[in-house]
Amino acid sequence: MIKLGLKSRSRRVVQESFMDVEKSKICLGKSKNKNRREEIGENRSDSCWESLPTELLREILMKVEESESNWPARKHVVACAGVCKSWREVMKEVVERPEVSGKITFPAAVKQPGPRESLMQCFIKRNRTTHTYYLYVSLSQDDGKFLLAARKCWRTTCTDYMISIRADDMSKGTDTYVGKLRSNFVGTKFVVYDGVPPHSAAKMAKSWSTRMVGSKQISPKLLTGNYAVAHISYELNVLGARGPRRMHCIMNAIPSSAIKPGGTAPTSLDYSPTNPFFRTKSDKSLAIHLNSQQEDSLILRNKSPRWHEQLQCWCLNFHGRVTAASVKNFQLVASSENGAPGPEHDKVILQFGKVGKDVFTMDYRFPLSAFQAFAICLSSFDTKIACE
Repeated sequence: MIKLGLKSRSRRVVQESFMDVEKSKICLGKSKNKNRREEIGENRSDSCWESLPTELLREILMKVEESESNWPARKHVVACAGVCKSWREVMKEVVERPEVSGKITFPAAVKQPGPRESLMQCFIKRNRTTHTYYLYVSLSQDDGKFLLAARKCWRTTCTDYMISIRADDMSKGTDTYVGKLRSNFVGTKFVVYDGVPPHSAAKMAKSWSTRMVGSKQISPKLLTGNYAVAHISYELNVLGARGPRRMHCIMNAIPSSAIKPGGTAPTSLDYSPTNPFFRTKSDKSLAIHLNSQQEDSLILRNKSPRWHEQLQCWCLNFHGRVTAASVKNFQLVASSENGAPGPEHDKVILQFGKVGKDVFTMDYRFPLSAFQAFAICLSSFDTKIACE
């Protein structure tokens, strides 16, 4: 009897204490729900991931991004940004546009202006057998990350260089197609075309190759065609093959004010494309529009080299980035046609030169994009019958 009494009493005490705990849980339930987010935040702040020094975390993520041969998937970037606040801030720096970060992370960045304060160092590899050109952003002297590819295609009256973000797919009408470079028959005049309009209001130059693209690639309301972004011309060289080439580039997508302090370069095609080099019919209204457009467009010219008596050749200072003499080597600066000469006119915006057999360096900066710079450099590979 005594044992049974003790057992029943102890059981009653345990049950009463358990009920007291349950009541306390119920009473505290609402307050716990209200503070749930704060508790989660506190737990995250105590995690080992957020305790990493920001400098170390930035260095790790930068190294991982650079080591990848392919573009990072957006879901992976979002996952990293969702770890904690410090990770999110670092990921914002990693995926920042090239103008600010000096890096190219996503395919869309190849059409965004390069860094303002330094040159984006890249190199081009040429495959003579397949007539293909590959652009890489330099990570080291012997290593790089693939950006763009171009393949030379011969037409009846012109030559096209089809540009893509994939080396194995350069067909027009796919989501990997970026644009093209088209030359005239003698290789003295070129037009750089963007393949996909950035907005529905963009106008397209007429072309027999224009066609609709499936809704999986871009909006079905938009067309894949020719949207002129630059015009390049090579002038007659009186010295023949021994002398430097004379280049003249009209960047229709970039205003002349872009090179001035505080100037901006649009990433969208805020202009009406034109095709002045391959017109077969006279059009006065188009000519007037082109002249007014060129007045406000950035104009680039090649920097004049100097003659080196000891080496008996024309020389430019590439600061060690070019090591082999070639008629293809050039540096582009802002032309005096953009306004009164200033310090911004002496700054090299694009330089291209040979460093080995079928290997060339390509360095560019704001306001050019990687796509525009690559297309300009491709024009240097084409044979110049009338200039040499």
